[in-house]
Amino acid sequence: MISTEPEWYCLHTKPKCEHSAASVLRQLDGVETFCPRIRFQRSTRRGKVWFVEALFPSYFFARFDASTLLRAVKHSQNVIRVVEFGGIPVCVPTQSIASLRREMDSSEVREIKVGIKVGDSVEVTEGPMRGLSGIVERVHDGEERVRILLEFLGRQSVVEISAGKLISDTVPRAAAVAASLKSDGDIARC
Repeated sequence: MISTEPEWYCLHTKPKCEHSAASVLRQLDGVETFCPRIRFQRSTRRGKVWFVEALFPSYFFARFDASTLLRAVKHSQNVIRVVEFGGIPVCVPTQSIASLRREMDSSEVREIKVGIKVGDSVEVTEGPMRGLSGIVERVHDGEERVRILLEFLGRQSVVEISAGKLISDTVPRAAAVAASLKSDGDIARC
């Protein structure tokens, strides 16, 4: 049965359209949205670049009265569907949203620091060793210089290099999701 009180629901969107779908829904009277995103810096072949991505790719949360606004929400721009089980939209507990907001520091965008640490798999992006992969053996001077173990010409060599010239395989979203999903409540029926 669909609730007549405003409840939180999880909405599935087109890829990379979470933020734009949330801003379109914010314009509807009686709809509140929460689209948690992470901002992180990643080394690319052209240097360090800032990225902003959804914490939950292709999903965000909206609070609305499903008995009156469900159709408008479902057919909103970039929304694919409201998450449902057995044809009935499923509510997300308010305490789960509150917990997620606390972890996000009451903001929709949280900056995540992804540093290079011992044991990370990295790739060199600049200089004569560009394209070579290795494992971080040691981090020096506040993460400015890194000692990596490279396999080069059939033997392993230890090389010290600036951390800014490396791409790490560390996934920022995995770190952020693990930190923010410490709460016990997930999705439950209303």
